[in-house]
Amino acid sequence: MQTQPLETDIEITSALTVEELEQVKANGFKTVICNCKPGESAEFPDEDAYRQKAADIGLQWVHIPVTPGDYSQADVAAFADAMQRLPRPILAFCRTGKRATHLWAYAKRHSEQCDLAELFNAAKSAGFDLEEHRQGLEDQKA
Repeated sequence: MQTQPLETDIEITSALTVEELEQVKANGFKTVICNCKPGESAEFPDEDAYRQKAADIGLQWVHIPVTPGDYSQADVAAFADAMQRLPRPILAFCRTGKRATHLWAYAKRHSEQCDLAELFNAAKSAGFDLEEHRQGLEDQKA
């Protein structure tokens, strides 16, 4: 499991297995946000085992399933709420980390006025390009 920081106390990673939640906990994360849709891959048939494992080991678990590139205001608000309300550090994941990065950027714009250049630089450092979402991020108001 490799993680990439987006900001202080928020990192992203690609698909996690249930067993890797132990490593997530050992690495000091307190909350996990999952953006996978149930059944999107053989590795993620549903979230039940993840939710149970997280509860068993004392991790906060949030499931905000989204289709790549299709982020509703409710999805963005849920991600923003999780970032504000739940204990940090937070690890967000999806199959590749792309959706988690996109939702983080939209949530940052939703909940606070932040500089687009900072979001783009953080995403780029994590290996993702936000350019296709520039207009949506510009339109997203805090």
